[in-house]
Amino acid sequence: MTAKPAAAAARATVYGYPRQGQNRELKRAVEGYWKGRVTADALRQTAADLRRSNWQQLADAGITEVPTGDFSYYDHVLDTSVMVGAVPERHRAAVEADALDGFFAMARGTQDVAPLEMTKWFDTNYHYLVPELGPDTVFTADSTKQVAELTEALALGHAARPVLVGPVTYLLLAKPAPGVAADFQPLTLLDRLLPVYAQVLADLHAAGAEWVQLDEPALVQDRTPADLNAAARAYRELGALPDRPKLLVASYFDRLGDALQVLAAAPVEGLALDFTEGAAANLADLAAVGGLPGKRLVAGVVNGRNIWINDFQKSLTTLGTLLGLADRVDVAASCSLLHVPLDANAERDIDPQIRRWLAFARQKTTEITTLARGLAQGTDAITAELAANRADLASRAGSAITHDPAVRARTAAVTDADGRRSQPYAQRTVAQRAHLGLPLLPTTTIGSFPQTNELRTARADLRAGRIDTAGYEERIKDEIREVLSFQEKTGIDVLVHGEPERNDMVQYFAEQLTGYLATQHGWVQSYGTRYVRPPVLAGDISRPEPMTVRWTSYAQSQTTKPVKGMLTGPVTMLAWSFVRDDQPLGDTARQVALALRDEVGDLEAAGTSVIQVDEPALRETLPLRAADHAGYLAWATESFRLTTSGVRPDTQIHTHMCYAEFGDIVRAIDDLDADVISLEAARSHMQVADELAEHGYPREAGPGVWDIHSPRIPSAQEAAALLRKGLRAIPAERLWVNPDCGLKTRGWTETRASLENLVAAAHEVRADLTAGGS
Repeated sequence: MTAKPAAAAARATVYGYPRQGQNRELKRAVEGYWKGRVTADALRQTAADLRRSNWQQLADAGITEVPTGDFSYYDHVLDTSVMVGAVPERHRAAVEADALDGFFAMARGTQDVAPLEMTKWFDTNYHYLVPELGPDTVFTADSTKQVAELTEALALGHAARPVLVGPVTYLLLAKPAPGVAADFQPLTLLDRLLPVYAQVLADLHAAGAEWVQLDEPALVQDRTPADLNAAARAYRELGALPDRPKLLVASYFDRLGDALQVLAAAPVEGLALDFTEGAAANLADLAAVGGLPGKRLVAGVVNGRNIWINDFQKSLTTLGTLLGLADRVDVAASCSLLHVPLDANAERDIDPQIRRWLAFARQKTTEITTLARGLAQGTDAITAELAANRADLASRAGSAITHDPAVRARTAAVTDADGRRSQPYAQRTVAQRAHLGLPLLPTTTIGSFPQTNELRTARADLRAGRIDTAGYEERIKDEIREVLSFQEKTGIDVLVHGEPERNDMVQYFAEQLTGYLATQHGWVQSYGTRYVRPPVLAGDISRPEPMTVRWTSYAQSQTTKPVKGMLTGPVTMLAWSFVRDDQPLGDTARQVALALRDEVGDLEAAGTSVIQVDEPALRETLPLRAADHAGYLAWATESFRLTTSGVRPDTQIHTHMCYAEFGDIVRAIDDLDADVISLEAARSHMQVADELAEHGYPREAGPGVWDIHSPRIPSAQEAAALLRKGLRAIPAERLWVNPDCGLKTRGWTETRASLENLVAAAHEVRADLTAGGS
């Protein structure tokens, strides 16, 4: 059956595009600037070249309206803070002295001034800089960046649409500034913020913007009546402005729910909605509110967060239904393509049969334009593309990599008993303390130590054949011995081997498990200049042989102190991969958990007494709607327990989490039944310790006292002050001392000094506690 063409030619567009460049040019330029090797002008030129290249790639693919303003040197929420003048007082002098250096100071901090807090962008692995606001915050408009980038695109001949974080989402993402009462609600500043947005919109209109996109993803979360009233007021006022471009209010990552009625009734010209798997309810909800008569609908039918090819026939069916619900329907990805790599065709090491299943940013833009053409001209216009798409989908569905009968039989045989320790924590902890003999306030690190240029060179030399395996392994042994020696001299109580052999905490394991595919060029921004290559979880998972036992055992053979075995947990293995979309996530998590369970058992059998299974993604993967939380947390916590529950009572299980809102999942943290948890706490000023105490968390915890995502070195006094603050919430016999996160991204100079200060702080507070109890 041939689909009827749309009444008007559908536009093809995207909400944002990867920033880094084909070879991570932006990362190299920014880090070069920090080190003084790249001038500010050279950095700006690199940024301009990347923007120009991105817009041209989009235009060449057939995208008829390119986004501007989505590019950032570090983070688009921080850009928004600059745009509205929400610069923390402690950073004002730096920003006024040099806007670029001040921008980076807010992001990274300096030796004397702490950076903004960093946390996850909704349920993604992208991190944003949290705005700090208070009752005294004064907003001022600075549209310089937004106008400049629009002007660039227009001068190059592109139809361009500026993209801004919307005012409601901006305030809902913010936190009370230091010193402001914790119950302060930033949304109360809306009336103060709206005139600033009005000025920015006027500036963009004057610069030639026909449309401006205002992103309001916070509205897909559960929102209070007050939140919805604020959204209604915001868009009623912005819509009534006399001097403005047309407004496209965008949402993504989930269904809008009650907020859809609010936005549909607002005096704006268009809405952008997510119509992919997790937000499919938007279709029914849109029909229920009577559609969007007289408005533009941008339909996100291509998944902007995952890397599997689109099902063209399914998307065209959705688009055809939407034609009757809006004045015009345009085609887009479900969210910014910031969350996927740039180009699947660069992956020459992946089997071509499998590569045809993959769509990175460039491939997704082609999918969008194909669907837009099919919508506008009818399916006869894309007959060849539809046939190729059907063949690619069938290839994946029928592949042996996606179905391993042995893995599926083992997963089906799992019982509730497999996910429970043999003794409760109160009994285990007695056995563990006797076995490990650790002091009060034991010190440790999270796992990784600095990944030096020498280590990266060694891995590159091995891949290139410049050294053989034996030579590479000698370099790894040298590094492990150096890391252990430093920790012993510093006085750390529970050691790590430093992970010199690991390229990434997920990729390292993915490369050794069946069912995973590793990319060579699939870089995705995590934060700032930190890029990761998420592996592709393509099929059923199993562990052919031990993955970590050899190096952990080697490290333990070099010291009498306990050395932690280090693994990445099943939820994080899913969250930081591009996960398969052809079966429930809980089923995939159990497969990964069983593979990791085998590794935990082998580590214990080899003499490892402390095993850490990191789950930093547990909170970030929490669904955005509360109604979906229980189902997710049930399989997420079960998969962790399935990984760790087969050990003896005297084997101590640790886990680690960082950069998330832990208060939302404290009960789930308890349900993990780990013996010790380490958590990010330095930037949030020990907030998590209070949250654990409020919940009555009964186990041991290490809220971090060193913010490792900043280059500054905390003093022993600063670490001790944080430690004492933690002691007000967690008893000393259950409190550990550690950094916020792994040290992979830090240099040795700051690592040595910071860890020495951390240990000194622990000794100082330990001595005070001992003296006080004597």
